[in-house]
Amino acid sequence: MHRQLRTILAGVLFSMLSWASLANEIVVGMSTALSGPASQLGLGVKQGVDALFNRVNKDGGVQGKKLKLIALDDGYEPAKAAPNMRTLIEQNKVLAIIGNVGTPTAIVTVPIANKNKTLLFGAFTGAGVLRKSPPDRYIINYRASYAEETSAMIDGLLSTGIKPEEIAFFTQNDGYGDAGYQGAVEALQRHGFNTPEMLAHGRYTRNTLNVEDALSAMFDAPEDPRAIIMVGAYGPCAKFISLAKEEFPNAIFLNVSFVGSEALKATLGDKAEGVVVTQVVPHYDSEQPLITQYRNDLLALDRAAQPSFVSLEGYIAAAIFAKALTSSSAPLDRESIIDNLEQLALFDLGLGGTKLSLSTSDHQASNTIWPTIIRGGHFVPLNSWSDATTGTRPNAHESTYLATRSTSQLDASRE
Repeated sequence: MHRQLRTILAGVLFSMLSWASLANEIVVGMSTALSGPASQLGLGVKQGVDALFNRVNKDGGVQGKKLKLIALDDGYEPAKAAPNMRTLIEQNKVLAIIGNVGTPTAIVTVPIANKNKTLLFGAFTGAGVLRKSPPDRYIINYRASYAEETSAMIDGLLSTGIKPEEIAFFTQNDGYGDAGYQGAVEALQRHGFNTPEMLAHGRYTRNTLNVEDALSAMFDAPEDPRAIIMVGAYGPCAKFISLAKEEFPNAIFLNVSFVGSEALKATLGDKAEGVVVTQVVPHYDSEQPLITQYRNDLLALDRAAQPSFVSLEGYIAAAIFAKALTSSSAPLDRESIIDNLEQLALFDLGLGGTKLSLSTSDHQASNTIWPTIIRGGHFVPLNSWSDATTGTRPNAHESTYLATRSTSQLDASRE
């Protein structure tokens, strides 16, 4: 009897100590690719979140509490992401999940977040599963959708005189690839092209470099492709571009932001010239107040760190999250953090005139796309879509982008 009582008391004491430690910190979770082919994405997003949290903590934290990030490795695999989410929510008792990477993983983690009534915020994916209408209460995004990215590509390409029949697709064979492809198809249909099935479309399997069959599909195109829209990861996309440039030397290769811009450029080497990547953040070398702060905070975290679009996205998501944490003096819990985010409404984070917004009916803070192109080994703003076809080199330090904000209210771009 006494032994049982001692065991119970010990358990109660341990629980009290655990909650006492939590009382001094705000614990946030992340399930992401810290290893495997998509690791540069996961590590980049984590670095951006860490940089912002590190600065907030140096400034005194939130309500006197330090921000703590617990990041678990899922290798970009759904089978690992699901148990990671349960561990973070049930065992680590996180306030929220931030910056998860990927669509295949989101397909399994979104239901877990909803079921456990825990916020999944700022995921590094533009998939429709996180963008329902009306939105899921527990799913809130920073970035524009893949459909908005590929729609911007279609609009830009057609504005240069490229015909729909001269466009082809290379996509990952899953929900990620399908989301980007569907956005492009719907954009083509808005332009009056109603037979997208006739266009060449090659697919590859996630976490592989097996792109040869996808390349073969390009030869089924009604005309030699002048533009190939790509929705994939940096490894297979780089291999595909390297091979396809031999067959279609005059084609433009366009990638969505998830590709991992810096990793793609590094993998392509001397074949990177002229490759286009749409971004969902401004250029990391621009002089907007938040971007300057990002570079400073990144160096404060790690003197050897190099700015990137990926870590910048993690940083911006974390900045929005921190703004919501500090927007109210009320006690923070899994419900109040969502209320705080929704009450931000229209707000200025310091992105040079680009306003963000969140509300109960709108759970995506940004709809803006910033196209970039690789020139001379560097990403530079694509100030005119004609620059992608003529080889005109913009100023590498130009702060003005061909930033496009989606004007379509079609559910397809917000699904």
